[in-house]
Amino acid sequence: MKKGIRNTAVLLTVTWLSILLLACGNQTSTPSAGTDDSKTVNETQTNEDQSNQEQTASVDNSEGETRMFKDWTGHDVEVPVTPKRVIYHGEVTGDLLALGVVPVGILRQEGTVYDDQVAQAEDVGFPLSVEKALTLNPDLIIFSNSDEAQYDQISKVAPTVTFDSFASLDDRMRILGDLLNKKPEAEAWITAHQQATEEMWKQLHENGLKEGETASVFTMYPGNRLFVMAGAGLPQLLYGADGMKPTAEIQKVLDEGMGFAEISTEKLPEIAGDRVFILDPVTDDAKQSTKELLDSPIWKNLPAVKEGKVYRFDLVKASSDATSREWLLKELPKQMIQ
Repeated sequence: MKKGIRNTAVLLTVTWLSILLLACGNQTSTPSAGTDDSKTVNETQTNEDQSNQEQTASVDNSEGETRMFKDWTGHDVEVPVTPKRVIYHGEVTGDLLALGVVPVGILRQEGTVYDDQVAQAEDVGFPLSVEKALTLNPDLIIFSNSDEAQYDQISKVAPTVTFDSFASLDDRMRILGDLLNKKPEAEAWITAHQQATEEMWKQLHENGLKEGETASVFTMYPGNRLFVMAGAGLPQLLYGADGMKPTAEIQKVLDEGMGFAEISTEKLPEIAGDRVFILDPVTDDAKQSTKELLDSPIWKNLPAVKEGKVYRFDLVKASSDATSREWLLKELPKQMIQ
């Protein structure tokens, strides 16, 4: 289902709900591949790592070359064959990292599982600052938004492509693999991820998880607002092949193509599954609301709570990007296997 125009509030809601609800063009912007600086960098890298000599030569041959790429919202964009200085503006930065691409600019969120990997990346802000982007001299901007007004401004900085961060993980990896000249890496990651996921579910089923068990994921937002997550973040893993099932009420949210829905606490008994997952929020008031929820009689009377089948994850760490998914595949069994 096409999500339509993704405004700024919706973009940020998907994975970082505590924050997320709070809320190309000029190719001459990078030095050409034939400059002395570029040549020196390539020679230095080759000397430092002879084992990568063939790969480096192949990459160098593509520098300066461009091709046409049709993006998520239909723009035909002339992009570098092998982008070198990428700005990624969206909530799945970990997808690029899993392909070995560290952006020069990102929409920063502290507390991710990959904070150390993007320590040197510049925060381009929200909404994306054109002025900041210019200083980073990008040769490609990947923009996880379908707002044409913003696109028009950003695309003046460098070739800009829109990217659907709501797409499935495998689809996103293949699209980025194509765009970033990392197709083999993308396919290798998908294969390894599928194998690791199958092994994780096998381990869980061997340790008490029954076929057909249901799961639900909840988080609190500032203002004492309770949300059930459906098609974004952790549920994408839980409701995948070999995994658990959404409850009937959550299935309705999924059928409507929604990533989440706000609910009242009175609805908890009919929405909560056999196993319940809590995403711990970022802000202090939402943390306090979470504590009050977990102390409430309606919560304590849920079957999953009485049976000790409640699991808690940090909202930011339990994101839907590839790098966070690798982390979740290890963390989920740690919590569920007692």
